[in-house]
Amino acid sequence: MKRRIRYGRIVIAFIAFLFFILLCSVLGIYFFYSSNIKSVSKKSEKVTFTVASGSTYTSLASSLKESNLIKSEFAYKIYLKLNKVKPLQAGTYALNRNMSVKEILEILGSGSTENPDAIRITFKEGLVVSKVAKVIEENTNHTQEDFYKVITDTTYLKTLMNKYWFLTEDILNKEIYYALEGYLYPNTYEFANKDVKIETIVESMLNSMEKNLEPYKEKIEASTYSIHEIITLASMIQSEGNNVDDFKKMASVFLTRLSKKMKLQSCASAYYGEKKVMGVDAFGDAYLKSNSYNTYVIAGLPVGPISSPGIDAISAILNPSDTKYLYFASDKNMKVYFSETYQEHQKTINQLKSAGNWYGS
Repeated sequence: MKRRIRYGRIVIAFIAFLFFILLCSVLGIYFFYSSNIKSVSKKSEKVTFTVASGSTYTSLASSLKESNLIKSEFAYKIYLKLNKVKPLQAGTYALNRNMSVKEILEILGSGSTENPDAIRITFKEGLVVSKVAKVIEENTNHTQEDFYKVITDTTYLKTLMNKYWFLTEDILNKEIYYALEGYLYPNTYEFANKDVKIETIVESMLNSMEKNLEPYKEKIEASTYSIHEIITLASMIQSEGNNVDDFKKMASVFLTRLSKKMKLQSCASAYYGEKKVMGVDAFGDAYLKSNSYNTYVIAGLPVGPISSPGIDAISAILNPSDTKYLYFASDKNMKVYFSETYQEHQKTINQLKSAGNWYGS
C-alpha cells in the first residue's frame, strides 16, 4: 500500500512538472510575442517606408525588419494570423520606430501617405512597351532610353525569371521585340518620387501581375497552353476588344481557330508586327508582310504578346464563351462584330468600309 502511495505521488509530481514546463513554455511564447509586437524604440525616429503596388503584408516583413520598424518578423507574422487588418494600400508612408506593430499596420491600411514628392503613374490596359516607356519618361526623371536599357538587359531579365514563376524561357526568344511585353500589368502605381528606380517600376508591375494571376495559377498549369501562350492570346483580345463579353467571345474564336489549324488573322498582331498603331497609322499591304507576329502570314500564335492585357482578358482565355464563331471584326469605335461564316464576316467588313468605320483601307 505504501509503495502504491509513493508511486502515486511520483506520478502526480511528474504530471505537475510537465504542467509547469508547459506553463513556462506558454508564458515564454506569450511574453516573446507581447514584447516583439511593441515598438522598436521609445524615442521618435521617423522612417520613410514605401509599399510597392502588388505587395502583401507578409511580403513586407523583411523590409520592415531591415528598416528597424519591427523587432521580429516571426512575431509580426503571428500578429497578422491572429488579427484582422485593413487591406494594404500602396504608397509611401511616414512611419516611426516608436510605433507598435498594430499602429504600423493601421497606417499601412489607411492609405494616408505623408510624402509630398510621391507620384502616381497610370498604365492603361492594352499599352505596348513603347507606350509604357513614354509614360515613364513623362512621369519620372528617366528617359525612354533608360527604360529600354533596363528591360533589354539579359542578366536582369534572368533574375526576374528566377523571381516570377510566370516569366519563362519563352521571353528570351530573339524574335520577340521586347521580352517583358505583355507581362507589365496595367494599373495605377504610386512611388516615392520622380527618381524612382526603373527596376522598382518594373518589379511593381510584375508584382501586380503575379497577384492577379495567382487565383488562376492552377487553371493555367492545367491548360494545354503555356503561360506565355495564354498571355499572348490575352494581349491579342485586349488589343481588339472592349469589354468582358467581347473578350470571352474573341477567346472562343481564337481557340476554335487554333483547334481547326486555321490562321488567327488578327489585325492587332499584324499592326504590332509592323510596329504600327491601330486606328492611327495607315496600314496598306502590311497584312502580307512576313514577321514572327503577323498571324495573317504565320500559322498559330505570334512569337509573344503584343500589348499589356488586364485580368479580364487573361481570364477570358481560361474561361471562353461557348460559341460557333470563327470570325470577328472591330470597328474604329472598338465595337466587335462576330460571324460564324466567312460570307457573314466579309459582309460586315464591307458595311464597315462603306460607313467609313473600318481600320484598314
